[in-house]
Amino acid sequence: MIEFFNYKNKNNPVFSILIPTWNNLELLQFCIRAIEQNSSFEHEIIVHVNENADNTKQWLESKEIKHTFSSKNIGICAAVNAAFSIAQTDYIVYMNDDMYVSPEWDKFLKNEIESLPNHFFYLSASLIEPVFTGNKAVSAPYDFGRDPKSFQEKNFLGKYQQIKISDKNGSSWPPSVMHRQIWNLIGGFSLEFSPGMYSDPDISMKLWKIGVRYFKIVGESKVYHFMSKSTQKVVKNNGRRQFLLKWGMSSSTFYKFYLKMGEPFKGELNTPLENFKLKKKLFFDKVKLVFSF
Repeated sequence: MIEFFNYKNKNNPVFSILIPTWNNLELLQFCIRAIEQNSSFEHEIIVHVNENADNTKQWLESKEIKHTFSSKNIGICAAVNAAFSIAQTDYIVYMNDDMYVSPEWDKFLKNEIESLPNHFFYLSASLIEPVFTGNKAVSAPYDFGRDPKSFQEKNFLGKYQQIKISDKNGSSWPPSVMHRQIWNLIGGFSLEFSPGMYSDPDISMKLWKIGVRYFKIVGESKVYHFMSKSTQKVVKNNGRRQFLLKWGMSSSTFYKFYLKMGEPFKGELNTPLENFKLKKKLFFDKVKLVFSF
């Protein structure tokens, strides 16, 4: 059972920031402090607390921070959907608890939103990570620390502006923002991907299917990611297989040929032409699909 704890909103919050957490109180406190310290605007923070073995819920209550609660870990998908159910603003931000937002991170996202003609967009902040993982949409390696205790906050705040990040294609992971009408249209996160593996490409595919073509990683909106994965503690779903079965293509095909992940941003995306490379990739995806049963 999920419990809901609502408090009076701050004056005119801009974003509803949804943060799932699972016994990560130190990270969560650091994340929320950064939001309160470095944001240009007031926001509504809503946390979903899984399990509460470290008294996260009591700390949130003492701070009168909105939250939802489940006595067991219900995974990212259900947790974020639960937090959304008490969100009040038009713009929904999904953020992880292992993130530290830089000054004005929200201003650049808000400016981007206000420049657009409609709500058919999906935006992400730019992640800065301590370790290079091969993801060309992320800026790395910039090691300012791996956790709140080792984080070189003063050093980061003095240098983050020197990290030049251009706008890129492929918004598909937190911190991400969409309009609540679009969230409702796609039904939020798909529970079949619980506890959460491959829920990010799934939500992007659902957006693609309703006609969203504006997937932008906003270069000037910078967020440091500690890469402290709660997923290391949980039995994972086979998200790769689930995505393939659900959509008939692999997430890597979708990211490379449709979202053009990490490539320079040039505006709205188009449905890709089925050239030899794409046809070959789709063929091998279908082979995988046959042998997945």
